[in-house]
Amino acid sequence: MSLTKRVISAFLVLVMLFSVLYLGNQKKEQDKLEVFDNTRTLHIWYTDEALTDYISSMAVKYNEENGVRVIPTLQSGLELLQKINEASLTSEYYPDLYIASNDNMEKAYLAGLAMEISDEEGVVSLENFPESAMHAVTYQQKILGYPFYYETSALLYNMTYLEELAKKEIQEELDQAQEAAGQVAGDAEASGEVEAGNTEETQATVSIPEEEMVELVHEKVPSLIPQTFEALLEFADNYDAPQNVEAVFKWDVEDIFFNYFFAGNYMDIGGMCGDSKDSVDIYNEEAVRALMVYQDLSDYFAIDASDVEYDSVIQEFMEGKIVMTTATTDIIRKLDTAKENGEFIYDYGIAPIPKLNAEMDTKSLSVTNTIYVNGYTQMKKEANDFAKYLVMQHAEDLYTATGKVPANKNIRYDNPNLDMFMDEYQDSAPMPKLMAISNFWVKMEIMFERIWNGEDVSGQLKQLSEELMTQVTGEPYEESYIKIEEEDEGFIDYSDD
Repeated sequence: MSLTKRVISAFLVLVMLFSVLYLGNQKKEQDKLEVFDNTRTLHIWYTDEALTDYISSMAVKYNEENGVRVIPTLQSGLELLQKINEASLTSEYYPDLYIASNDNMEKAYLAGLAMEISDEEGVVSLENFPESAMHAVTYQQKILGYPFYYETSALLYNMTYLEELAKKEIQEELDQAQEAAGQVAGDAEASGEVEAGNTEETQATVSIPEEEMVELVHEKVPSLIPQTFEALLEFADNYDAPQNVEAVFKWDVEDIFFNYFFAGNYMDIGGMCGDSKDSVDIYNEEAVRALMVYQDLSDYFAIDASDVEYDSVIQEFMEGKIVMTTATTDIIRKLDTAKENGEFIYDYGIAPIPKLNAEMDTKSLSVTNTIYVNGYTQMKKEANDFAKYLVMQHAEDLYTATGKVPANKNIRYDNPNLDMFMDEYQDSAPMPKLMAISNFWVKMEIMFERIWNGEDVSGQLKQLSEELMTQVTGEPYEESYIKIEEEDEGFIDYSDD
């Protein structure tokens, strides 16, 4: 065989060997692709970066326990539903489920991006979630999502200051009792009923063990927390505040989240589930009276709405300049972290928002961040299963990992203040879902600011109601002016008597 033929033969052998190796590798890669293609994969979208580590860890655990791959994707919160809709219609990579606030529910459902959940086990029920959460995830009598975590407002107070006040009052009560006992003993001695000198022990200074004093203080503090705004003003008038205190009560008077509770109990925006155009009523005598109480507070506290923001108020609270304020659930993590870092030297507590007065109640606004199953998903069962996993399995880890408070009412916390927020959430008004009132909250904030600055309460609420009803009905709407008689005005007495 010539050299040329040998070279050609060797070349052909190499080509054949390469072909075998190449085809073998191709087969292996194809096998891998087939295995990957057969792997059930869920995509979940979310918008809060604080959830990233938690969602990722839950995805890994779920895959290990159920053999379903979950791919979390952080998205911008702007136009989330529009992005989901576009991806669902044009791309293979759309979310099977996603996390969004409950007020997006009507828009999501009408766009086909939310479906009635598949919940044969009855996970989403009053057994696991408060009534407010059930209303939040219900639209047109259908449960369209899984309550994940919530936000609402409650009363935040400086526990250290109230404990000092409690201790002072307890000591005064003991001294008064001692003085009364001494007076009785002195009268008995003067009348000859007892021998002279036997009153010395009675007249000695009263002192109780420190442990007993701590227990008495702990028992007394709840009675010092104002149950109504009338009581709060009385507290402010009589409180001998520490030198560092600049205000007994201060809050963000511009943010609707910290103001809605004043009239929330007397406003109906879409019924219990916030989804009915036939159930809208914000202009009534009770709501006007409630907002008059709110306006009265501006005379007492003299807060400049343009100079106050939530963050600045919380900073003043942390510095001990404010005794009480209103705060959202994020305050727990913020204060606990600041205390660990030595940036907050006080103890604090959470309590329900006070009533307006003995006759008029308050109702906080709440938002429930909900897990929706995309109506376009081809993996309905798996999507529902993972949603249940998030709201039930390991739900106790959500707060620790993210600072978000689960809507699941069966979670137990080391910090009792989280339970107080749950109490407030249970009685709250869920954010309505009606698309027709999407700009209502901006207009309502404007109304609150005008009322705070002294404009006519009934006139402002009348105007807002007419604008709202025009949007809801699609036709011009006019309300009859509600006039509160002069002798009924002013629910808070500012006299010095």
